[in-house]
Amino acid sequence: MRLLPLLAAGLTLAFTSTVGAQQIESVEVRGPIHMLTGEGGNVGVLIGDDGTFMIDDKFAPLTDAILAEIDSLGGSPPTFLINTHFHGDHTGGNENLGKTGSTIVAHERVRQRLAEGSEIKAFDMTMAPQSGAALPVITFSRDISFHLNGEDIDIEHVPDAHTDSDSIVYFRDTNVIHTGDTVFNGFFPFIDTAHGGTLKGMIAATERVLALADDDTRIIPGHGPLASKQDVQTYRDMLTTVQQRLGKLKSKGLSAEEAVAEQPLADLEEEWGDGTFTADRWIEIIYDGV
Repeated sequence: MRLLPLLAAGLTLAFTSTVGAQQIESVEVRGPIHMLTGEGGNVGVLIGDDGTFMIDDKFAPLTDAILAEIDSLGGSPPTFLINTHFHGDHTGGNENLGKTGSTIVAHERVRQRLAEGSEIKAFDMTMAPQSGAALPVITFSRDISFHLNGEDIDIEHVPDAHTDSDSIVYFRDTNVIHTGDTVFNGFFPFIDTAHGGTLKGMIAATERVLALADDDTRIIPGHGPLASKQDVQTYRDMLTTVQQRLGKLKSKGLSAEEAVAEQPLADLEEEWGDGTFTADRWIEIIYDGV
């Protein structure tokens, strides 16, 4: 599976404060659920008589385009906005949407990370502390459920995965899952080890997605095209292979630089290295979290 240039651009810009003009496009997932694509993380929207339920919100400059796309689908500004984690390509529109009256909901560490600000060394970016309308007003420690638009929606915290604040969202009635950044469909994922992310946690989160899914489940990844259970299984198998190989090198006491020199992921480069990271660069970034 090859990564679309647009997705690569979205990851490269993942922690910048400004983005160029970018069209937001919608992909029908199933029934009233759509995926909104464009720069930044994939957005999920459920539209119905009870209001719009939205998952993540990309960058602040894209809020108007997102709202216009939701309007074209027959929806209104979100009643509820879920943050799957704290990174700016998923929470950049929080303040804009909070000011429209959206109720922002997230794991408790999302609020903490947003309020404190953070540094993402892998991208040489700093996220300034947020306040007021940008912060979640409802937080949870483990899970929370919503019941609206004829849907039962379960939100589960998956610990120490992409970050220490990740959640996945499961629409039980329509059999749709939004994985946040625990799944990057088709390429090596960013793991924010400085903020609690681990490779083992990513594998565990992916296994949780697989446990919820069946062959008919539609899966919205944090980045990449709409996925199937088989796509996620293939991704999980890659992560497990990487864990085994890098774990052996780490158990021998090799540094990240020494591990890179061993070229342990060379055979995975062609299929998985066409996103933001080459195999060598990815090892450098995730090695502390192996």
